[in-house]
Amino acid sequence: MDYRETLNLPSTSFPMRANLVEKEPQILERWKKLDVYRYILKAREHRPLFVLHDGPPYANGAIHIGTAMNKILKDMVIRYKTLRGFRAPYVPGWDTHGLPIEHRVTTMLKEKAEKMTPQEIRKECEKFAREQIEIQKRQFQRLGVIGDWDNYYATLEPEYEYRVYTVFKKFVEDGYVYREKKPVLWCITCKTALAQAEIEYHDHVSPSIYVKLRMKDADEYIIIWTTTPWTLPANTGVAVHPEETYVRLKVNGEVWIVAERLLEQFAKEVGLKDYSVLEKFSGRSLEGRTAISPLSKSDSRIILADFVDMETGTGCVHVAPGHGEEDYEYGYRLYGLDVLSPVDEKGRFTKEAGKYEGLNVFDANKIIVEDLKNMGTLIHASTITHSYPHCWRCKNPVIFRATEQWFISIDKNDLRKRLLEQIETVEWIPEWGKNRIKAMIEERPDWCISRQRVWGIPIPAFRCSSCGHVNLDAEIIEHFATIVRQRGTNAWFELSERELLPPRYSCRNCGSGELEKTYDTLDVWIDSGASFEAVLNSRPELTFPAHMYLEGSDQHRGWFNSSLVLSVVKHGQPPYRTVLTHGFIKDEEGKKMSKSLGNVVDPLEVCSKYGADVLRLWLASSDYFNDIRISYNILMQQVEVYKKIRNTIRYLLGNLYDFTLKDAVPYEKLLPIDRWALGRLQQIIATVTEGYESYEISKVYNTLVKYCSVELSAVYLDIIKDRLYVEGKNSLKRRSAQTVLREILKSLLIMLSPILTFTCEEAYSHLCQEDRKFETIHAESWPEYRKDWIDERLMEDFEKLFEVRDIALKSLEEARQADLIGHSLDAKLTVKAGDDSLFRLLESYRDILEEFFIVSQVELERGDERIQVLVSKAEGQKCERCWKYHPLTNSDSRFPNVCPRCVAVLEGERK
Repeated sequence: MDYRETLNLPSTSFPMRANLVEKEPQILERWKKLDVYRYILKAREHRPLFVLHDGPPYANGAIHIGTAMNKILKDMVIRYKTLRGFRAPYVPGWDTHGLPIEHRVTTMLKEKAEKMTPQEIRKECEKFAREQIEIQKRQFQRLGVIGDWDNYYATLEPEYEYRVYTVFKKFVEDGYVYREKKPVLWCITCKTALAQAEIEYHDHVSPSIYVKLRMKDADEYIIIWTTTPWTLPANTGVAVHPEETYVRLKVNGEVWIVAERLLEQFAKEVGLKDYSVLEKFSGRSLEGRTAISPLSKSDSRIILADFVDMETGTGCVHVAPGHGEEDYEYGYRLYGLDVLSPVDEKGRFTKEAGKYEGLNVFDANKIIVEDLKNMGTLIHASTITHSYPHCWRCKNPVIFRATEQWFISIDKNDLRKRLLEQIETVEWIPEWGKNRIKAMIEERPDWCISRQRVWGIPIPAFRCSSCGHVNLDAEIIEHFATIVRQRGTNAWFELSERELLPPRYSCRNCGSGELEKTYDTLDVWIDSGASFEAVLNSRPELTFPAHMYLEGSDQHRGWFNSSLVLSVVKHGQPPYRTVLTHGFIKDEEGKKMSKSLGNVVDPLEVCSKYGADVLRLWLASSDYFNDIRISYNILMQQVEVYKKIRNTIRYLLGNLYDFTLKDAVPYEKLLPIDRWALGRLQQIIATVTEGYESYEISKVYNTLVKYCSVELSAVYLDIIKDRLYVEGKNSLKRRSAQTVLREILKSLLIMLSPILTFTCEEAYSHLCQEDRKFETIHAESWPEYRKDWIDERLMEDFEKLFEVRDIALKSLEEARQADLIGHSLDAKLTVKAGDDSLFRLLESYRDILEEFFIVSQVELERGDERIQVLVSKAEGQKCERCWKYHPLTNSDSRFPNVCPRCVAVLEGERK
């Protein structure tokens, strides 16, 4: 007789092989037909709201691993909140204006772009941006991200642009916006002003020169040090520290002035050996004296400034108010020095720079150094590698250049103070995020908001042809905003001045009606920063402020920052209640990813090789609050983890093929080990819930992976396997185990579903119909934590029993190594316990010990030691049906080679 056919072997159509690469697109297609986003929201109708506001990725090129990480994290948070009973709408968005798109488009157009009008270039930019949105939209969906993809927001939409103007109008009305000629960070590659948020710092090699400037009123020289020789044509002053001591040195018949504290360092660097100190005096005494600028031969006035440090140089700082922020604040604002900036938008010297006209400023460094040498004013020249500002778009070094720009004052109306106060009202995760953004606000200068680009939201300002005054006020903005709402910002380039201006508007300075459009555009951080108004405050399904903003740590100086400034002025509060920050992605060795290094991991390639769920599992495994690592080797480790989880799910499904709710066993009738497993599940639910609530997804990952691969597969499922397979189909023993397996499976799938979104959806479709209340697992409710299912006494008992089991497993392994047994069912255990309480505990669970230790026989004896487990060969003959040994096996001729228990099952007598 083939006894195998009498066993309750697992049966499921849920395949062992995931085949995610094919399966995931099929699930996506099913979600599309279901309209899963609206289906889930419908299931949460009238429930509390949770709004995670999407920070817009830039619509320029395919997604990369960083943007994939960001969207997946958001998806995990939203799915969890939905499972917890919240209505969690998710409106994805895109940032669509600005330099990168314009540069990409003009590069593709080549020479043709030079002959095109601004309107034609803008049309091409819009077309390109919309194409990129569609590409990225499909790519994000491939990652399993659910959202309102049909009604996304984009910063180029007229309604969005209109909302930006309503925010901008408030700034103008309240006097925050001003226009001034002062030095701003300028990218000579992109030919536009930049804000601090658009700057990255990288190592850069610069000249390092010491130059002597002759004083006009005495036969002596003041010695300056600079790393920007190209700014010397714009020199109008020298700064010294008022509280420092300076010295006059006798050097080769000349008198030089340097700071006393830097004398030794200076002398060593320039190779100065033969000198003597003639006099010491206060830096304050130099104020007002005049030196001769080394290149222009014009006056260079000595000023006092506390920004002069005593770390490097000479303590005498060359001042060019047209090329430095501090130079401008001290030199121009305090002392009225001339602001020279003989450099055009391409970084070339203008005719005001004399012989250097036409030279690129960086190329001019070498020539200027050589000229200083020939003039006899150069003391020493070398190079220095230092941290230098670069454009974060084109990655090239930038300069400070004085031009007329629009600014937002950060100190007007106590704005900086108010921003710092509002930061305290926000929950920052991790906590260091608060200190980071506070530092950004404390240190940020006034915000340069104008850009010299075609593709962007125009600043609706008009220059008077008569007096030159530039007009920008609330009346102009309001009038133009109404036009934008109908026609978009293209109207600025399509309509005449009179059509764009309010009726009968005239210059606020001289009253002239002859006004001309200007063509600056707004910084794109105003575009995206105003999304709280354009999205949260304009869509009925959302709310202001958002419950959460979730972006990378670079956004403390970017989107978190600009959104905060705009929202506090517009509404007096931040646009977010919680800010969650993630780190960046590095390669396996901790290096930054770059195509040139060949260490880039493409998320779409991962999806095509392993499936999106493997990528999501990798992210869940990572401490994303810090920088995290990825490589194909690391992903392969997650493939193995995925297989273990999938096999656990498959095993659970396979053993529930014939189970329905009518077969469920009440809690009080469950077998002890099953009640323990149910109690342990509650503890797992509590830990996982805590992990999700604190957004520590790696804690969720570690808990569930260990639960699947160790606590379930290697312990509980192993222990109950005999009962599931061998006992009667409808027996209490089998149904008790199945009752718990059902709870475990449903809870496990729901807890894993924010991470393994496709796999859990697939497994959900294999549940029995009565366990599938919805068309998708993502509309399910979070597993209920049942404290009444945690029997504290039982849990303590099993904790001690598992300690004995560990000793037993070690003894069994030693017996296996000694060839005494093969499988553990070949064994008989003699458990000797000297401790009375432990012996009584083992006696009280005597009926389950064979199952618990997975052996054929167990004997209990009192021993001298606390615990000892002896292994011997099991008594009797091996049962062909259950593989356990029993002395009475083969005693019933009707069922040859079968033990008494299996005979009872086969006869239908064992219930």
